[in-house]
Amino acid sequence: MNFKKMMKQATVFTFTAALLAGGGSQTFAKGNSMGEYKESYGFTHITRTDMLKLPQQQQSAQFKAPQFDASTIKNIPAAVKYDENGNKIDMDVWDSWPLQNADGTVANYKGYEIVFGLAGDPARGSDTFIYLFYKKAGDNSLNSWKNAGRVFKDSDKLVPGDTILNNQAEEWSGSATMTSDGEIRLFYTNRHGWDPERNFYGKQTLTTAQINVSQPNTDTLKIDGVEDFKSIYDGNEGKMYQTLDMTGFSKGDYNDNHTLRDPHYVEENGHKYLVFEANTGSETGYQGAESLFNKAYYDGSTTFYRNERNKLMQGADKTNAEIANGALGIIELNDDYTFKKELKPLIASNTITDEIERPNIFKLNGKWYLFTSTRGSKMFVDGIDDEDIYMLGYVSSSLTGPYKPLNGTGLVLHQDLDPNDLTWTYAHFAIPQVKGNNVVISSYMTNRGFFKDHHSTFAPSFLMNISGSTTSVVKDSILEQGQVTISSK
Repeated sequence: MNFKKMMKQATVFTFTAALLAGGGSQTFAKGNSMGEYKESYGFTHITRTDMLKLPQQQQSAQFKAPQFDASTIKNIPAAVKYDENGNKIDMDVWDSWPLQNADGTVANYKGYEIVFGLAGDPARGSDTFIYLFYKKAGDNSLNSWKNAGRVFKDSDKLVPGDTILNNQAEEWSGSATMTSDGEIRLFYTNRHGWDPERNFYGKQTLTTAQINVSQPNTDTLKIDGVEDFKSIYDGNEGKMYQTLDMTGFSKGDYNDNHTLRDPHYVEENGHKYLVFEANTGSETGYQGAESLFNKAYYDGSTTFYRNERNKLMQGADKTNAEIANGALGIIELNDDYTFKKELKPLIASNTITDEIERPNIFKLNGKWYLFTSTRGSKMFVDGIDDEDIYMLGYVSSSLTGPYKPLNGTGLVLHQDLDPNDLTWTYAHFAIPQVKGNNVVISSYMTNRGFFKDHHSTFAPSFLMNISGSTTSVVKDSILEQGQVTISSK
């Protein structure tokens, strides 16, 4: 670390300590720059300037998720399992993702399209595991989906020597790619349970396996087990990305929303990468009281920065904003899908939110497009309320950035339905197509456990157009529930 940076950080920490010791609200005289600094850490930030523009910008039809007819929404017929007594259980299905080619387009696996989805018993919130759904390519009706069952058996995680995997309690979302030799490679989030007596606090680890699938007949796909099942990454030493050990969980402080999940596989020039949801680490901005004094997190004029900072410091969101440090991280993998090296975050949301979810990235017309979902209920920005649901998007000429916000602020999709509305959607996922600039937006519909007869299900998909640094929801483009491709004709 150079001397100038050491002095700058020393000033910040000393000033912050003085604030904490003095207590109470703090204001600053005009021109008083004590404790102020500007540090981007070499990557892009979701800024307060941009996020404060969302409440007005989201009124435009360009960004509004389509309205769906609740009377047409059905549970997925194939989302069925049987308990140990043979009783039929109609499952919830929420986060889902298609089997994709290396370029992000939907793979054709022996004439089928495959979607992996989190599913489980509506009566058991911890029943969260990955299932494989499939249908004939080109048949887009909801009834065409079939269920090959849960991907992993309970015993699969008992891989010798992988203690992280051995203690898995739940399977959380990720991505899947069809390799050059036609195999299915799944990436997902291994989550430990919550048992403080055993020092388990929901640890999240990026994990992978090869999923072996056969075709016993012309109408069926069958899971034939898994191989090369292994943990990949859990944050290492916490320099790039926050680890679970850096939180206060073990001391009973659960305010910090720790994330290390949703691995999305991508390739570039023969190299393999995972982009994932995380939080900044000790050398990438991290979190704490000093975060409120970093001008890079605000953007805009000095006057705006000071006014917004003072408003935060005097408001109810001060503590939450200090620990908000969501990030979209990236690591490179070896050819055998083991961890190779950490790279700097692609984007971070310090002071804004701790949770920017389901990163989704692909190349289109020579540009890299990066998308993420987030909830207003977890954002600390004036004018954004608990019912706001967003998909944000960014564009770059390079996989590793720097990224610039699409549509000026990053807003690409907005929904603000009551969570009790049957047509409420989340986990929006942009799927590039073989031809054209329209991407399919998939999601799930209906919150878990909110209705007796309606479960979380594939939402109707729809189209979004991408043109350079501008996106727009395509008018009258509602597709079938769960549809992932459109005709390339």
